[in-house]
Amino acid sequence: MTSTSLITGASSGLGTEYARQLARRGDRLVLVARNEARLEELAGELTGAGAAGVEVLSADLSSPAGAASVVDRLTDAARPIDVLINSAGFGLPLAFENSDIEDEARHLMLHVEVPMRLMHAALPGMLARRSGTILNIASVAAFMPRSTYGAVKSWQVMFSRWANSRYRSRGVTVTAVCPGYTHTEFHERLGLAKGEEGIPDWQWLEAPRVVEESLRDVAKGKAVSVPSKRYKAITTVAKLAPTGLMAKLAARGR
Repeated sequence: MTSTSLITGASSGLGTEYARQLARRGDRLVLVARNEARLEELAGELTGAGAAGVEVLSADLSSPAGAASVVDRLTDAARPIDVLINSAGFGLPLAFENSDIEDEARHLMLHVEVPMRLMHAALPGMLARRSGTILNIASVAAFMPRSTYGAVKSWQVMFSRWANSRYRSRGVTVTAVCPGYTHTEFHERLGLAKGEEGIPDWQWLEAPRVVEESLRDVAKGKAVSVPSKRYKAITTVAKLAPTGLMAKLAARGR
């Protein structure tokens, strides 16, 4: 049976890689992002890669109207969504005291309020069908003191743990995916290229590997997925290390 997967932040980064891998397994895809031209270009690629169908939904999730349009799609009973991937997001510099507070508020909305609204929209239909999958793309920063980015990602992890426990017996799994430094446009937008700002090569992951490992964890019904053994070890240490030490280590790489 063909699944329909809706991916936010699909025009770049891990969102694009999820779209590519799900296309290869034959999913129908609903691609959500602001940049319609990039989505249309990606849709052509994914159709050729094996997607059962590709729908483009241009929406600015940081606006009420944009978020509402995605909620409407998720609640369309005639076209059910089987997989929801909350991948939209952006980073900010760590110096909170120097941040524009409106940027911080938008950051909080996009990483917490928007995924919450989309999950709330998707869950009733999934539970009624006793089948569904939700992925929240978090970060290893969720396990470390790292300004507001670590804080919002921690919310995603904690909520995913609870929701997976709550709904898994009813056929719906919720997984927080927590990659480390991954070579995508996300870090390039922050001005951070591979190997820069004290991040050694061994700490960088490639997007295809992150997505492959996370999808295996999702298939197992895991509440939290930390791709790669190195980051599994780092997150284990982070839970035990003093807060001050982890804050210093987490301050690298913006």
